[in-house]
Amino acid sequence: MSERLVETAAAPRPVARAVLRPARLPGWALGALLVGALSFGVGIGLVAGLTSRVQWGLIAGVVFVTATFWLTLRIEGRRRAVDRLAALLVWACFAVAVLPLAALVWETVSRGVPGVSWYFLTHSMNGVLSWQSGGGVYHALLGTVQQVLLASLLAIPIGLMTAVYLVEYGRGRLARAITFFVDVMTGIPSIVAGLFVLSLWIMTLGFGYSGFAGALALAVLMLPIVVRSTEEMLKLVPDELREASLALGVPKWRTIVKVVLPTALGGITTGVMLALARIAGETAPVILLVFGNAMINANPFDGAQSSLPLYVYEQWGAGTESSYDRAWAAALVLIAFVMVLNLAARAVARWKAPKTDR
Repeated sequence: MSERLVETAAAPRPVARAVLRPARLPGWALGALLVGALSFGVGIGLVAGLTSRVQWGLIAGVVFVTATFWLTLRIEGRRRAVDRLAALLVWACFAVAVLPLAALVWETVSRGVPGVSWYFLTHSMNGVLSWQSGGGVYHALLGTVQQVLLASLLAIPIGLMTAVYLVEYGRGRLARAITFFVDVMTGIPSIVAGLFVLSLWIMTLGFGYSGFAGALALAVLMLPIVVRSTEEMLKLVPDELREASLALGVPKWRTIVKVVLPTALGGITTGVMLALARIAGETAPVILLVFGNAMINANPFDGAQSSLPLYVYEQWGAGTESSYDRAWAAALVLIAFVMVLNLAARAVARWKAPKTDR
């Protein structure tokens, strides 16, 4: 018995392991803070008589960020508090950037959908006065399609070849001069481009107002965007691809056509779509050069035309309830037109892009 007691006393006792776990906020804490901040923002807005829900949201956002930072600082420490504050600020900047766009789209859709119909899309404003109902956007839609198409046919090939020259061949003073003038053209206001084409094409050469004259000004605005975006995308193509193609005996021009351009096609398409979206909404060059027309003119090389931005400008300037409805409907058609172009370009880029799963 005594031996057993001695063995029991001599046996080491198990030591409990201490697990160090830093303090953390419970999973429901952020949700509760958000609900509380929203309630506080709404309550303050109602008490103070603020009618704008944007003001309520701003108050709730400030309260939520402040309360989250303070609570995290007290429980989890300074490092976690600063990290969470930075994440919240990033999300806040994202919301500030997205909310105006969402509000713009919602306002345009809600006001434009009632005015869009088959009649609106297939008729012009010929014989329709500003205060009268009816009339359509067909002549403006046709003019926009033709002018954007002509501007793209002029600007895209020249822009692509210029970018290829600057990246693959350009050296010396000529390349620096082209880069300088492209940078200058990027900042040219649209009205200046319209005045340039007006003085050269119409006043000096004697041609009349037409959709092609507007397309020339749109091409001037589109060209630097295409050059710059294509140049940056071509620079991202790895040099190893060029060297591998050249090592196999492929000529440089064929390497550019078959290797470099397909590799950068996705980025090039994005740049082209940005340029198309820019020129599709221009109004100033169209006012100066296309001049506006309430009737259908399918010939962009002869006679005045219209366009969707010019149509919106004219209808909004009329100042009547019917013209306002037509302006919102035309704005929605313009957004849908740019979206269709974007989707079509994305589909072509994905179709022509090199396959990476082989």
